[in-house]
Amino acid sequence: MDFALSESQLMIQQVARDFAQNELAPLAADLDRESRFPHEIIEKMAELDLFALPFSEEYGGTGDGYLPYAIAVEEISRACASTGLTYAAHCSIGTGPVYLFGTEEQKHRWVVPCARGEMLAAFGLTEPDAGSDAAGTKTTAVIKNGEWVLNGSKCFITNASYAGLAVITAVTEPGQGTKGISSFIVPRTSAGFSVSSPYDKLGLRASDTAEIIMDDLRLEQDSLLGKRGEGFKQFMQVLDGGRISIGAMAVGIAQASLDAALTYAKERRQFGQPISKFQAIQFKLANMSTTIELARLNVYRAAWLKDQGLPFTKESAMAKLYASETAVKAALEAIQILGGYGYMKDYPVERYLRDAKLTEIGEGTSEIQRLVIARQLGC
Repeated sequence: MDFALSESQLMIQQVARDFAQNELAPLAADLDRESRFPHEIIEKMAELDLFALPFSEEYGGTGDGYLPYAIAVEEISRACASTGLTYAAHCSIGTGPVYLFGTEEQKHRWVVPCARGEMLAAFGLTEPDAGSDAAGTKTTAVIKNGEWVLNGSKCFITNASYAGLAVITAVTEPGQGTKGISSFIVPRTSAGFSVSSPYDKLGLRASDTAEIIMDDLRLEQDSLLGKRGEGFKQFMQVLDGGRISIGAMAVGIAQASLDAALTYAKERRQFGQPISKFQAIQFKLANMSTTIELARLNVYRAAWLKDQGLPFTKESAMAKLYASETAVKAALEAIQILGGYGYMKDYPVERYLRDAKLTEIGEGTSEIQRLVIARQLGC
């Protein structure tokens, strides 16, 4: 059993870390405060081929795999979780469905520019009345005059305002429940496609999250992704991979919390010595480090299983569940160690807490992850 990263994986980790810490981290607080989408950072990430990591060379990728991609998501999120979310949503659930289920023509048309970072992608699943219960989808798609016509809306969609394409789920067979849902590739330029103003969010404020509205949106028949009626099956598989990336994002936030807490504990002096010399603080830091390492191993193992073509549904749910709850706890402990300063926006740990909370909600709540795990156990 070899836990060592390969030379190429270590190189990707270092490239992502250097870029994140040197160019992204200094901007993170301003991006958050201004709710500003980091266009210039996205362009630099494309130049570094970070968007290409999980995709094969045939479709514009580097062929490195999901583990190096998860490592990169962790490093980017360690510096700025908003950018980490933009990155993760684009690759895993935005471009991922086309990469997994698209025709050759669809993959060459859409995956190639997405892997090169020439356009962003979004995934439209959640609706006002269909969140955890995706079978409650109300968006419809019917064929009229040889075209698909879509009507409905999708909420909480990451990258909605800037995506060149969105993969949208819609009901094509009413009354069939999960077997009546299909997926569609929707170009942003489609007539009838519009996006709301971005949401005013608690955290991850530099990521773009908005509602997608489809009003008699017309698509060519070849916009159907995969087979008709298999949309539910498709997005369940897509979300397995997406949970790995959210787990990696959570690990990055947790590590940033530990970094900040450790630095502060070594500098802050009370009763004549650094507070890092007090056992109460040492135990907090030790517990944080231990749980973060366990979360990282969970995420890396799930990504490795995916790269090997082995089942990973249970492991991805476990990784996302444990890493997200670890991120929230680590951020809370960091605030506690910093005391009153931790509550101030002059220090980054309050941002880490605001950002971490979404990892317990997005791409399946912690409650849904426990349900997935239980079902995989045969319950």
